[in-house]
Amino acid sequence: MSIRVGEVIAVHGTKIVLKIDEQSSKETLFYDGDKYKGVSIREYLSIQRGFRDIICMVEGEFLDESRTELLDGKQTFVRKVEARPIGYFDRTGFNQGIKFLPMIQDAAHLLSEERIRSIFDSEADGDFKIGQMLKEEIAVGLPWKRLFNSHIGIFGNTGSGKSNTLAKLYTVLFDQKLTVITGKSRFIILDFNGEYGGEQLTTAANKTLYQLSTLTSPDQNDPTSRFPLAPDEFWELETMALLFQATTNTQRPFLSRVINGKQRFGENPASLANYAKAKFRQSFCAGEVKPATLDLMRTVAKRMGNQPLQDLLAEITLYRNGRFNYRGSFIDPNGTQYAVHIAPSVETLDAQGLDEFDELVLRVNLQLMSDLNAGYVQFEYIQPLLKRVESSLASLRKVLTISRVPSAEQLLTVISMRRCNNELKKILPLLFAKHYYKSHKSVVANPPDCTIHLIIDEAHNILSDQSARESETWKDYRLEQFEEIIKEGRKFGMFITIASQRPADISSTIVSQIHNFFIHRLVNDRDLYLIDNTISTLDSLSRSHIPSLPQGCCVVTGTAFELPMLIQVDRLLGNKQPASEDVDLERLWSE
Repeated sequence: MSIRVGEVIAVHGTKIVLKIDEQSSKETLFYDGDKYKGVSIREYLSIQRGFRDIICMVEGEFLDESRTELLDGKQTFVRKVEARPIGYFDRTGFNQGIKFLPMIQDAAHLLSEERIRSIFDSEADGDFKIGQMLKEEIAVGLPWKRLFNSHIGIFGNTGSGKSNTLAKLYTVLFDQKLTVITGKSRFIILDFNGEYGGEQLTTAANKTLYQLSTLTSPDQNDPTSRFPLAPDEFWELETMALLFQATTNTQRPFLSRVINGKQRFGENPASLANYAKAKFRQSFCAGEVKPATLDLMRTVAKRMGNQPLQDLLAEITLYRNGRFNYRGSFIDPNGTQYAVHIAPSVETLDAQGLDEFDELVLRVNLQLMSDLNAGYVQFEYIQPLLKRVESSLASLRKVLTISRVPSAEQLLTVISMRRCNNELKKILPLLFAKHYYKSHKSVVANPPDCTIHLIIDEAHNILSDQSARESETWKDYRLEQFEEIIKEGRKFGMFITIASQRPADISSTIVSQIHNFFIHRLVNDRDLYLIDNTISTLDSLSRSHIPSLPQGCCVVTGTAFELPMLIQVDRLLGNKQPASEDVDLERLWSE
């Protein structure tokens, strides 16, 4: 039994009008030991129709001034509410969707808290809770099996609580399911602001933390100060094009020739030095000398640490007859003067002891010398790439290490880029995403026997299609890579969680592939328009709450949930909170 509060007086399609009894306006009622919420907006009513209870949500309330009734001798207006059916209870439990509609004079009853809870966690784990429903103040479990088997979006303005929601979601997961997911799933956090470098999410024993920095030199004895890449992965065209933002038509083919040379001759330790010697002779003795090759040779000699050769090249000039000149002697095409004056120093070139980064600079310079002498390229098209390679390597050497020994990472890997420069913050996340996606894709079975979960906080930093600081070509390439992962990754057991304060800046293709949403306060019209046109499971009443949600409260909706919910997410303890709290000026300025 329950408390009768009124009856149906009109049914217009899926809109139901009920006449409500006067006593139902109380906020809270108790009956037979159960607690009930009175009739108000967003509350739930049960309308009995035969052996089924049709569940409706109250969406509006009004007084019918054209009708009055006598109550205790006083004339009162008729109180009416508008409700919308959301599902029904039968012998199997709650079923979402409109299948049955009430008729006029069907009685409406209040729902107890336990009955309301069964609406929202009918397919959920009752213990997997991150908070309680805002209005009903009922803790509802989330269907974690369906939630983490999907792409997740967490959106909200700065200070709305989205970082706490992200941390709470995965903290509860690791606290409750650690034993069953260890060895079967991995979680990767791309942390732009260093928010998860402490005790957040899980214990240190289950976490690998990479603290990347371009501000200081890495600790050679600390394997987590640089991210490890395998040589085969580093010497790959896609990786090179990504790291150095190579253009499609000219610079990518050039890099392809560099990589082919490495793959063909890289196993021979002496091959690089012999290649350099051959290119020096080719450049000096070419039928038509290319002036640009002189600077390239000086760069090669410097990278190889050959000071005598550097001193010799400093005395080389290009004479007006188009030949290189050394102390008054012209280096002719037949190689006679080259053999006398230049060759003895060139023969001392040695590439032993060079790391992968220096080898890359050497191969790029030597390949450009070869292509210029052969007439394959124009120097002005390749020079920007050459400068990007040389300038980027100083920073890349601080954050990457090339090693054949695979890294032993734990269940959770946090990659902190807080101390990286802005240029690398654009490049590294894409490199890491490709690294984990390709390595996982190459070993996963069909259907997937393991999963990998990529978590991107402040995702607008790398998924924005509004950035004006980069070329359209590079922006398209960057977005295409992430769009491929989010569109195709599900088939291979790879899922993405993104959190952002500006969802409208994120590529619409990426947002459209998200299955489940946690939407905190958003006030920008473009953000709200995106929400309206992207999320089919969001009803108009829930959407109207988004601009005025309190801190920590969010609308939860998506394919994993029967109905949209307003949840007040529990605040994590101090040491578990992400390092994104507001500054307490009162405490700071009073010290």
